[in-house]
Amino acid sequence: MGRILEVVMEIHFRDINLEPVWQKVRKGNRLSAEDGLRLLATNDIISLGKMAHFVQKQRSGDAVYFVLNQKIEPTNVCVLSCKFCDFAVKQGDAKSYEMTIEAILGKLTSDIQEVHITGGLHPDWEWEYYLDMLRRIREKYPHADIKAFTAVEIDFFHRKFKISIEDVLRQLKEAGLRTMPGGGAEVFSERVRKELFPQKIGAEQWLAIHRTSHRLGIPTNATMLYGHIETMEERVHHLLKLRELQDETHGFLSFIPLAFQPGETGIKPSDQYTSAIDDLRVIAASRLILDNIPHIKAYWVMLTEDVASIALNFGADDMDGTVGGERIAHDAGAISPSVLAKEQIVKIIRDAGKIPVERDIYYNPLRLYGEHVVGKIPYLNSVPFYANIEQRKFKILPVSPRRMGDLSSRGYLDAGLFSLVDYLQQQTKLEALDYCIATRDQVKSVMLFTNHDWQSLQGRTIGIVDDTATSVQLLRVLLKNKYGVHAHFQRMNSGVNEYRSFDAVLLIGDEALRCQKHGLAGFELIYDLASEWYEWKKLPFVFAIWAVQKAVQPDMKAELIEILQASLKKAEQNYTEAGALHAKSIGLTGQECDEYLEGFNFRIGARERAAIAEFEKLLIDLEVMERV
Repeated sequence: MGRILEVVMEIHFRDINLEPVWQKVRKGNRLSAEDGLRLLATNDIISLGKMAHFVQKQRSGDAVYFVLNQKIEPTNVCVLSCKFCDFAVKQGDAKSYEMTIEAILGKLTSDIQEVHITGGLHPDWEWEYYLDMLRRIREKYPHADIKAFTAVEIDFFHRKFKISIEDVLRQLKEAGLRTMPGGGAEVFSERVRKELFPQKIGAEQWLAIHRTSHRLGIPTNATMLYGHIETMEERVHHLLKLRELQDETHGFLSFIPLAFQPGETGIKPSDQYTSAIDDLRVIAASRLILDNIPHIKAYWVMLTEDVASIALNFGADDMDGTVGGERIAHDAGAISPSVLAKEQIVKIIRDAGKIPVERDIYYNPLRLYGEHVVGKIPYLNSVPFYANIEQRKFKILPVSPRRMGDLSSRGYLDAGLFSLVDYLQQQTKLEALDYCIATRDQVKSVMLFTNHDWQSLQGRTIGIVDDTATSVQLLRVLLKNKYGVHAHFQRMNSGVNEYRSFDAVLLIGDEALRCQKHGLAGFELIYDLASEWYEWKKLPFVFAIWAVQKAVQPDMKAELIEILQASLKKAEQNYTEAGALHAKSIGLTGQECDEYLEGFNFRIGARERAAIAEFEKLLIDLEVMERV
């Protein structure tokens, strides 16, 4: 297998107009509107796909995500009359339906991970009905995440019930809302809105609602409906507006290009359906333009299984899910199966050469369906191990430290760069290698943001980023043993969060690096936990350690060690070159990247072993872990 991630492939272009775009992609430079138009105009679809796949591999490795989800559309009765919609009807129509909460609960099962709720704008339902719907779902299925109500529905609630947008979202969040879908955006064009859906909100209100949602700690998705009367310029404009808001809020989880289904709408595009080439072109262009949105979906409901499968090598890294109960697209004539079984999704992903990853609503991996998987901490500090890695028999799964430990404990990973705490807790089945991520003094990427000195944190609430497994225990040790302080810890979710609702916030990895450089609004003081440890113990701190499952065959282990050695050796010759693309994506210069990586030890020596032993003793004394 070829090299991936920061290693750049060669592409032989048939369309020379793509060459300057590729140069930008290789250097990590942002694409312009003109670049976007070149992508959407090209017939060199293979080269376009290779560029998008390169970016996809940087972000997601070999992972393709899916979720076990149930679509609930409580009613098709709607006060609007959008030309492109074949789903909505007026009250009293023979095709109309209205679901009770009991009927909704009856459609859910215990294996569902996500409940996705959208529907018509009913003229008579009361506000309490919507809140009670979410409360009852959360009560009966507490493990299931609720993704509900488009920006159009939020605006409808605001106007109908005379509640501010912020209060609508706060009340829904308290009732059980975790994320919002991205529907209702259609395409950000006043021309198109006036012709096809004049009663519906436009771009300004859609973006304002998602901005408010992100500020309140509710991450969302984003969509674009294409293939009707929009122009290529309008498609690109739509993508750039989404990218602009993501720069501001970092609240979008994924982008979903939605191919228009003409149905009986009377809207007649040049072709009855978008072509497979156009679908792949839009997906690839979206991956390249939306450099700050983590995931791109191949929404098989509208694409068909065949096109969705190809899209997994054209920039898409998410298949959405089983989508049981979906009606809106199918009422408009979508020709995909109405329910795609989990086994079929797994097969489609495997056939594309990827790792099928069953996820939760925040893209945390729950189960893997692949072999020879190596975990990768997706932060700049791990780049030296992966920048030049040759995969050979292995597949790469980027995953946060905490989630990597969980996957390892359940036997899903052959090896990985494990959080130190997870390695210590799994020593009986993990064999340590001679590689680690250790800091000599400051680390710059494990930071506590607060307005209080250490003693003043007594009894206060500290928000803990969801990713951390070791840093949270280091903070616990420092508070109790160094400062004699007891604080309350509260895990945050994996999306956006309301940081100001906490007295202090612990951030790690790339987000901590960004905030360490630019500051975090609402917090004046920043403590580097590695510096606190070094000042106290005069030892380095080991945050992560390479380990392999003891059950892995000797030849596989030897191969892994060989490729790690080679990748690290090459990266150490030029940290700036190895980390350039990753550093640029989080706003660091080449010099800042070099200075940051120079601050680490990547090999375990005597002082690192002493630090591990000291930290393990402290964890045992705190009863965080038992003696192994």
